[in-house]
Amino acid sequence: MEHSIALITGATSGLGQAAARSLAAGDWREIIITGRTAAQIGETAAQLAAETNKKVFTPLELDLDKPASIKSALAELIKRGRPVDFLLLNAGMVPGKERVLTAAGIEASQAPLIGHHQLTVGLLRANLLSPDARIVIASAEPARGGVPMFKYTDAPAFAARYFRDDQTAAVEALIRSGPHVQYAPNTAYADAKLIVAWWAAALARRLPSGMAVYAVSPGASNATNVARNAGPLLKYLMIPIVNLIPGMNQTPEVAASRYLQASAFGTDLSGQFFASAQGKFSGPMEVQRHPHLLDGANQEAAWQAVVNVSGVDVI
Repeated sequence: MEHSIALITGATSGLGQAAARSLAAGDWREIIITGRTAAQIGETAAQLAAETNKKVFTPLELDLDKPASIKSALAELIKRGRPVDFLLLNAGMVPGKERVLTAAGIEASQAPLIGHHQLTVGLLRANLLSPDARIVIASAEPARGGVPMFKYTDAPAFAARYFRDDQTAAVEALIRSGPHVQYAPNTAYADAKLIVAWWAAALARRLPSGMAVYAVSPGASNATNVARNAGPLLKYLMIPIVNLIPGMNQTPEVAASRYLQASAFGTDLSGQFFASAQGKFSGPMEVQRHPHLLDGANQEAAWQAVVNVSGVDVI
């Protein structure tokens, strides 16, 4: 992959900003960083330029919850006409105690995937991903299972019970926190990150030869804003306790290094989900081979559900 142009979502703080800072230490010609407002991302670009002494940061206003903002950002990228070599879909959120839906009726922790899907499809349609582009999307350890306090929904069983085995309808209900979904913030987060992993696997089958996509858990890193809306139990009890456990609070730079590591992987690993070894939350990452992650029916149901909610497909 040529180190020419990278685009990072959610770059105003945390892992996105750390990834941008790390890329600047390399030979990247341009690093496009996005944030919800022009003022906010402009300040971040200036800050990063001062910290790194590199004039490679281009601010781009992008609110993933707003289709109009995504359309505007795509229009700006099309106007520039320079293909992206590394697309880092980093923006995310831990949901709060109360269920929150966006204006489009999407559960808050699921919304970043919908926006990322619209952005990625828009770039593909506009031929604004280079022929050997790498796409990395942030998932999390709960998608693999075995994480205390977090349990993902058994989508096939949920579909069988309420949707006559229609897994697409079941996943769409999870995305919208709709019919038959009993909202619990940690379950919503685990579901969101699992659907991300399934989406990446389905996208891999749709990408042109030479491109690749990977879902990556950065591992434990609590010094970010991702938990800004988390409930008090998680924010004021669980996270402080976790911070006392060795290896459970990586710096943003260490966590973001997983994204950069994945960007150098080959096409043979496209569509895979990378996370810590079972029972760990940091250290070396590995391909996750759990059956629920590798099930093609789950992956395709997730893709179609995202298409239904977002209104866009690669075709």
